[in-house]
Amino acid sequence: MFAGSVPLFGLASPLVAVNSALDSLREWADFYIAYEHSYQQGCTLGSLASEIIKTDLDVRTELATAFEQWRDIFRDGLERMQRLGRLSAEADPTRLASLLLSAFQGGMLLAQVARDIAPLKDALGAAIDYARTFAIPPAGVLENR
Repeated sequence: MFAGSVPLFGLASPLVAVNSALDSLREWADFYIAYEHSYQQGCTLGSLASEIIKTDLDVRTELATAFEQWRDIFRDGLERMQRLGRLSAEADPTRLASLLLSAFQGGMLLAQVARDIAPLKDALGAAIDYARTFAIPPAGVLENR
């Protein structure tokens, strides 16, 4: 349920999940953007997958499963938001989850190559902004964003 030390979608607290799930996504992204070594170290799972997939080791299934589990964390949070009426029924949680994971992986790789956090910041920002287009504000609350 955690990426780094930041809970995804506030899953550790049901109240947070109800009130600010998309804000929790932004906090998750901000954690990696603020981490000064993100662009130097890259994503451990992505780096491992990139190296191992080139070998003759038959681990493709295990790597795919690891990424699916990570994507499923995003999807489960987005589906929960839909059930709670916080995300439009038009949103596709599986596709949005894949977008978030892809934005993280691609942004992290580009940041690592550029030795600059901007590609990660831009990719995650765009993905979260897109997810936010499906947000339904709580009754009686106006969204500031």
